[in-house]
Amino acid sequence: QVQLVESGGGLVQPGGSLRLSCAVSGSIFRLYVMGWYRQAPGKQRTLVALIGSDGTTYYVDSVKGRFTISRDNAKNTAYLQMNSLKPEDTAVYYCNAKRASVGSDYWGKGTLVTVSS
Repeated sequence: QVQLVESGGGLVQPGGSLRLSCAVSGSIFRLYVMGWYRQAPGKQRTLVALIGSDGTTYYVDSVKGRFTISRDNAKNTAYLQMNSLKPEDTAVYYCNAKRASVGSDYWGKGTLVTVSS
């Protein structure tokens, strides 16, 4: 039984930083592509960043240069470092673990990030 638990969300002022964590249990963590997604109020859930088993990363244009996705396979944890936060970054952030070869796709319950003065 695979479980993902996000943490690190909260209220931050524009220009501030937050580091989100995603702890994964019940899986061979190193074999999964890890991703961060977000869903703003009234909007669809969208991709923010991905990191593959080999460390290859992908970012959507809106967060390039500001966000960094990483993983620590020894700790079974993925991270999203968010710098220079903007009000439009306000959303519930979700962690995702995917292993397409075996049809596995798991989600955390989300952590709320609010960027506001």
